[in-house]
Amino acid sequence: MYVPYDDDEKVRLRGEVHRLVAPRDQKYQSNFVEFRNYKVVYRRYAGLFFCLCVDANDNELAYLEAIHLFVEILDTFFDNVCELDLVFNFYKVYAILDEIFLAGEIEETSKDVVLSRLEELEKLE
Repeated sequence: MYVPYDDDEKVRLRGEVHRLVAPRDQKYQSNFVEFRNYKVVYRRYAGLFFCLCVDANDNELAYLEAIHLFVEILDTFFDNVCELDLVFNFYKVYAILDEIFLAGEIEETSKDVVLSRLEELEKLE
């Protein structure tokens, strides 16, 4: 479920989630943590954390796989993605997110389908 927040609340939530996720031990703790009435599903790639906040009764493994799919698509689309690609092409990152998720739910799980749609979007630029 998608929930809109104002800018101040977004900043506060980002800080809370970061303090919750960053110190966790990858070897001995899961990629899921309870947060308020939700679960944070996260995965770390090098120094970057990709986090999703999902309903407590959602399938956290499905969302963990969706994070991995998102990173795989980023890696293919940007040809070995790095943090600078995300910073300077944030609008493309949002377009990729929009292809995978709709209103907070997983919409598309095919890497090839998402990449072909992104290819069509690139032609419009």
